[in-house]
Amino acid sequence: MNILIPEWPAPQNVKALQTTRLGGVSGAPYDSLNLGDHVGDAPLAVERNRMLLEPLLPSEPVWLKQVHGVAVADAAQATCWPEADACVSAHPGAVCVVMTADCLPVLLCDQKGSVVGAAHAGWRGLCDGVIEQTAHAMKVPPATLMAWLGPAIGAQAFEVGDEVRAEFVARQPEAVAAFVQGAPGKWLADIYQLAHLRLNALGITRIYGGRLCTYTDRARFFSYRRDGVTGRMGTFIWLAESL
Repeated sequence: MNILIPEWPAPQNVKALQTTRLGGVSGAPYDSLNLGDHVGDAPLAVERNRMLLEPLLPSEPVWLKQVHGVAVADAAQATCWPEADACVSAHPGAVCVVMTADCLPVLLCDQKGSVVGAAHAGWRGLCDGVIEQTAHAMKVPPATLMAWLGPAIGAQAFEVGDEVRAEFVARQPEAVAAFVQGAPGKWLADIYQLAHLRLNALGITRIYGGRLCTYTDRARFFSYRRDGVTGRMGTFIWLAESL
């Protein structure tokens, strides 16, 4: 199995991992480590892929029903696929996860290692405040948080319309710098820069990651924008039960 370990100065008891598309059992076009059971893949293949992760995790993750919103679940209390696009946990051993295939996965933890969070930030959720809602749900001063930005569609590939740019700029005028004019009525959006702006506005300045493009790295990452029918990767975070 091919996984990535986030490179960030998180406390020792904060554990995280990012899956790629490699090392699972699903056939094309979900090949091969697809973790999404809502994309048309064979249910048994998805189940086996999730089982491959069991040795790496302290418990069953809280799988979310993601709807591009801003609701936040608590991994220590949630059951049965909560409808949410973010998850937090202050309980050791409870695993937060978000699934993506171009949208931006954002991991958060505080400098004391007392709470963690994961957010699924597509353009809609990012614009509407999913990062802000996740930070708020963590119940610590946002300035004590650090963030890791996982694989997402890069600025050279993420084309959006005038209406998307207008919504971001209306909420945060500084967002104008994250859009480059393309064809008439079209813009190339830098989702990483947009996330930085939102994090900075909260007082979160320790931000890591943000250099991997799902769209261009076909070998390692699923991309909905590139392929349409495709799998989903998982971004996981939890507090270790003991060191």
